[in-house]
Amino acid sequence: MNKGRDQKPHIGIFGRRNNGKSSFINTLVGQEVSIVSERSGTTTDPVKKSIEIFGIGPVIMVDTAGIDDTGELGEKRVKKTLQVLATIDCAILIIANNQFGTFELNLIRDFKTHELPFIIVHNKSDLQPLSVNTRQQIKDHTSSDLIDFSTLRPVNMDEVIDALKKNIPETSYVNRSLIGDLISEGDYVLLVTPIDSEAPEGRMILPQQMAIRDVLDNHCICIVLRETELKHFFETSNITPRLVITDSQAFGDIKGIVPEDVPLTSFSIVFSRLKGDFDNYIKGAEKISRLKDGDNVMIMESCTHRISCEDIGRTKLPAWLQKFTGKKLNFTIISGMTDVPENLTDYSLLIQCGGCMFTRKQILNRLKPFTNNAVSITNYGMAIAYMNGIFERALQPFFLDNNHLNDHK
Repeated sequence: MNKGRDQKPHIGIFGRRNNGKSSFINTLVGQEVSIVSERSGTTTDPVKKSIEIFGIGPVIMVDTAGIDDTGELGEKRVKKTLQVLATIDCAILIIANNQFGTFELNLIRDFKTHELPFIIVHNKSDLQPLSVNTRQQIKDHTSSDLIDFSTLRPVNMDEVIDALKKNIPETSYVNRSLIGDLISEGDYVLLVTPIDSEAPEGRMILPQQMAIRDVLDNHCICIVLRETELKHFFETSNITPRLVITDSQAFGDIKGIVPEDVPLTSFSIVFSRLKGDFDNYIKGAEKISRLKDGDNVMIMESCTHRISCEDIGRTKLPAWLQKFTGKKLNFTIISGMTDVPENLTDYSLLIQCGGCMFTRKQILNRLKPFTNNAVSITNYGMAIAYMNGIFERALQPFFLDNNHLNDHK
């Protein structure tokens, strides 16, 4: 399973074999975290390294195989290297020995296709300085930062760090509040957290943990209870929560318990605003009512986990969708970073989970091929709210008025 650490900004290291990519990572972090060898092709599959970069904070460095790898196995390694582009926030292209040609140009083209900021590091510059001709070739194709470097004499490490700080999108490492704009200091926030067979033993799941911390960070009062105690809470306490956030699958049970004048939404919807394509999720939800017999629906869950009979993505959502629509639907389940099918236009709807395990960039890159192919997309929480008849209510906390909400539909 992906860990919470994968939400840190991801930096990919790319370049030809034996250009010193792994040595560069070791020099950057100040310790040997990547295997270094004079033999070409030591790095095979992309390898993640969690490190700390002063001025940026914790990041995930992704060490990749050489883009010039050859043979049948080499082609597979290059394919895996290129797949990394959809998962990272910034790239470092390592060149050496004044080599700058088709491999680098193709990679730069792919960077631009993925709207990926990048810097170029000319490694081993102590052995062979960057020539005027190579420098001009690079300038002819990109205006990205170009830095001379030596892993043996890293005297300009600050220049590399400054270039990374300039190029890594601030949104990837500056933590945004989940609900800070919806609540004010001293407010009560009620979190409804059902516990079923999917709940981990003895602890809260990540969205619940992050919501609790966000409530506390905004100097509010956090109340956490199960859906079975919710009615008792409203009957016996004099507290009117500023906001109620529930697990989406409890919408059906609690929509009649939470007073209409109390704002209500779900963890999944909250995360969809932070991590996903919020506006297109809203627009795509109504596609549920237009599904027809035989339509293909893809359900995309960002984490991989043990499957149970109460699994929301694999069991409950498909059952609810077929009951709500009265149609016979075909479902495809995609977990983690599994490749999506090529025939995207065969799908009528994609339903994406909240995405708490992944970065915003990773989620958006996963969604982009679907929106580019005019496939409707929505989110677990929005789909469940829609099928429970409380779609607008579940979205209302994020909008000042109904007209503003209608503008997004």
